[in-house]
Amino acid sequence: MRYFLRFAYDGTAFHGSQRQPNGVTVQETMEQALAMIFREEVPLTFAGRTDAGVHAREMYAHFDLPNNQYPIGAAPSNSPMGRPIPPNLVFRLNGILPDSIAVFDVYPVRDDAHARFDAVRRTYEYHIIDHKDPFLCTQATRVRPGLNFEAMNEAAQLLIGKQDFASFCRTNTDVKTTICDLTRAEWQELGNGHAVFTIAADRFLRNMVRAVVGTLFEVGRGKMTKEQFAEVITQHNRCAAGDSAPAEGLFLTKIEYPEDIYI
Repeated sequence: MRYFLRFAYDGTAFHGSQRQPNGVTVQETMEQALAMIFREEVPLTFAGRTDAGVHAREMYAHFDLPNNQYPIGAAPSNSPMGRPIPPNLVFRLNGILPDSIAVFDVYPVRDDAHARFDAVRRTYEYHIIDHKDPFLCTQATRVRPGLNFEAMNEAAQLLIGKQDFASFCRTNTDVKTTICDLTRAEWQELGNGHAVFTIAADRFLRNMVRAVVGTLFEVGRGKMTKEQFAEVITQHNRCAAGDSAPAEGLFLTKIEYPEDIYI
């Protein structure tokens, strides 16, 4: 039987979300916790990949268990979505996992449900501050004061719609298409020198959000016009865009799925 995990993590201490041989990752840490509970390996398939230092306020992963392995889903629902979850599994996982990872829910889903391929919309936030703050140094990127947010928002509107975002994709990746459908891209000033960029789409390419933010910084600093930003999009060339923004300001904040995948 297949289940979805919904969880969050602070990516500061991890070498990204996906398991790799040369560093501690979120996937490795969570699979080790599941193995301690079930006394066998329980592979996780994440909804997406985040780079080293990137955070997630909401991430999903799916895993499979034999039908008689665990009385999962038999407990009364305590989920805001109104579906049965096993509170004991969530409690036990959170007792094993480090403070940087928190599991919220476990949902039974259709056997063919896929955490990555069934997602219909993802939302990211990129946080910046214009001053030194010891409490945000790993949660926001520090930038020089004076960014023109009005100009950045005008340029960001050019991203809306279904189009080719090859200019903001990491080179030498194995993606089959660089077409994405963006539905939101906007900056908001939160006060006290803190601002956030929110971007939502059906899918994102490797390094895409950080490349978009880094290029919008060029607009905000007066080094690139709105017209030049439009040319960056149409060139479909990563070299045309700006540098990628640092990892620490980036958060995956929401992943949405069709209702019919849940049991």
